[in-house]
Amino acid sequence: MTGQATVQWTLSGFGDEIDDDPVLQIAVLQALGANHIEVRSAWGTNIVDLTSEQLAELKKLLDAAGMGVSAIASPIGKVDVTLPVEHEVERLRRAANAAQVLGSRYIRIFSFYYGEGVAVESIRDDVIERMRALADVAEESGVVLLHENEKDIFGDTPDRVLDIIESVNSPALKVAWDPANFVQVGVKPFDEGYAKLRPHLEYLQVKDARFADAVVVPAGEGDGDLLRTVEALKADGFEGFASLEPHLAGAHGLGGFSGPTAFGMAARAFAKVVNEAGVETK
Repeated sequence: MTGQATVQWTLSGFGDEIDDDPVLQIAVLQALGANHIEVRSAWGTNIVDLTSEQLAELKKLLDAAGMGVSAIASPIGKVDVTLPVEHEVERLRRAANAAQVLGSRYIRIFSFYYGEGVAVESIRDDVIERMRALADVAEESGVVLLHENEKDIFGDTPDRVLDIIESVNSPALKVAWDPANFVQVGVKPFDEGYAKLRPHLEYLQVKDARFADAVVVPAGEGDGDLLRTVEALKADGFEGFASLEPHLAGAHGLGGFSGPTAFGMAARAFAKVVNEAGVETK
């Protein structure tokens, strides 16, 4: 442990990596010491497709358990860039409504897929146009968008993420840092991305991966530089959310799964990292 004073971050996690049932999601997260949840889906239905009745029921369950919502893990921007701007604007309005109902200020988004054989540079202007439109909705709605550096989208490298953030230039668009995704596109997260993106980094997604085979592994067991990143964030005064997204049992286009046991392994692995860095979670 470093000699500096301990700081405290707020632990959260993707509930649907545990189970489809939000009651089990909440129970496992609380057993692991988390009092917040990142909501991607409930009862097997994506957050942007939940009915008003389902959102009300989810809010009731969360309130009864004293559980806060760290972010809405929306699928916005995980579509082909050739779709009309309005397609994702409309879905973001639903995500913003979910954020309002569930009491969260953050919504995770992405920066668009593109077709095989399409040069990534050729879609830049279309991406920026769409991201600006999404940021406008966020500003109107009083929420903050967190861009995740998902592999195979426009913003999958630090330079392109920075291009998006600086070009859109909105207080409602920030960075969610996912080291595993950087590893999977051949980027050394800390060495190649941290200094560039730290001024915009608002949210930490806890996931690690190996360069050798791109396999996702528990925090600190891959090449994602988790310990160096946590130590640097601590030194920089970061006090935000750290959200577990283990992906240890499988991944698919709209998310991943771990199950309660693997999710617990992921939480314990991250606890080792933050303990070594002198960071506490609450």
